[in-house]
Amino acid sequence: MDILNNESFLSWLLGALLIFAFTIPYLIRWKRKQSQTVEKLDEAKRIGSNKALMQHPIIDLSKCIGCGICTKVCPEGEVLGLVGGKAVLINGSKCVGHEVCMESCPVGGIEVGLGDISSREDIPQLSPELESNFENIYIIGELGGLALIRNAVNQGTRVANSIHTKLNGSTPSKPIVVVGAGPAGLSCTMSLMEMGLPVMLIDQSEPGGTILQYPRRKLVMVQPIDMPGYGEMSNSEYSKEELLDIWDQIIDKHKPDFRSGHQLQSIEKVGDGYSITTTAGELISDHVVLALGRRGTARKLEVPGEDLSKVAYKLMDAETYQNKHILVVGGGDSAVEAAVGLGQQRGNTVTLSYRKNGFARIKSRNDEQVRRAVKNGWINILYESTVDSISDDHVIINHLEDKKQVQNDYVFIFAGGIPPFKLMNSIGIQFGTSTLS
Repeated sequence: MDILNNESFLSWLLGALLIFAFTIPYLIRWKRKQSQTVEKLDEAKRIGSNKALMQHPIIDLSKCIGCGICTKVCPEGEVLGLVGGKAVLINGSKCVGHEVCMESCPVGGIEVGLGDISSREDIPQLSPELESNFENIYIIGELGGLALIRNAVNQGTRVANSIHTKLNGSTPSKPIVVVGAGPAGLSCTMSLMEMGLPVMLIDQSEPGGTILQYPRRKLVMVQPIDMPGYGEMSNSEYSKEELLDIWDQIIDKHKPDFRSGHQLQSIEKVGDGYSITTTAGELISDHVVLALGRRGTARKLEVPGEDLSKVAYKLMDAETYQNKHILVVGGGDSAVEAAVGLGQQRGNTVTLSYRKNGFARIKSRNDEQVRRAVKNGWINILYESTVDSISDDHVIINHLEDKKQVQNDYVFIFAGGIPPFKLMNSIGIQFGTSTLS
């Protein structure tokens, strides 16, 4: 009996030791990871990257089981993390709405959307049909708060269907005016044309919208969509050049009434329709679709020498710049991508100036690339710096408490755009702080 008891005790002891052998290291790793996630969340709050700019994961904590799948599948990385066994939003500003986290959640505990916009002054109040507080003025794409080409294309088609349904088989006497020739605007235009409705597409620049601002060969993630006038876009990634080629194919084949050089200035109610004033004149229409995007016109630094011809606000082709001293200004994805691209060209000396002490809102892939670029000596980063002045052969940079003179041939400024919110307010478009009647 004693032998049996001893054997039972030894078996129990061995089992307990095995449990401890696996459990203790797991708990140590779990606690360490928890601490790291909390540190990342605190840092995100400190620099403001925890706040979502557009759509983002909205977590139902009553459903979340803390499996962590959502934290691993996001293409942008570190948007979500686990704290206290529950998913939390860490870097909300990095979310662009891929919805992979929502699709991967085994308990349906995540929804990707805009959340409560009642206190947002940058998100317009829209009906389920994406109609603003003005009848027959619609807002689609990034201006409405949703990123991704897929969302823009789907919204363009959705609004075209809504207009078609409202018309109930009748044909408007004046063309429907679509403002903005990016993915949303072109999608809406082609959908309206397929329905046999008259439509005019206008833009201050050429077709492409935000895509035109991308550096050469920039890869863009596109979830499978059907692009009106083209068909299925099934690749997971497209380069800037491939996307613009698709835009050209659509326009060459279907020949929409597209007019460039029309920068929107105002919209006023005239009878049952609207007077649309642009830099190229006045247009009259009963229906207006605003697909302006959120970047607006390039934001300037307002420093001496910014009017020199060597200063630019977008980079078209990094390979044309070699053996040059180049300054890139900004801390967003466009600035980082431009600096890395220019830094890899033969003989270039590239300085990246950013006013903050770290990058808060760039994509994980760009974060990795800029770290590698610094390590390889391709670029030099001056955090907490601003441009003081620009001259023909140099720039003066305020860095910490010093002024540095840096030899320079070209300056690329990526300080964001002046969004069209002031224009929207002048028109009377109501935003989140307003009440949509």
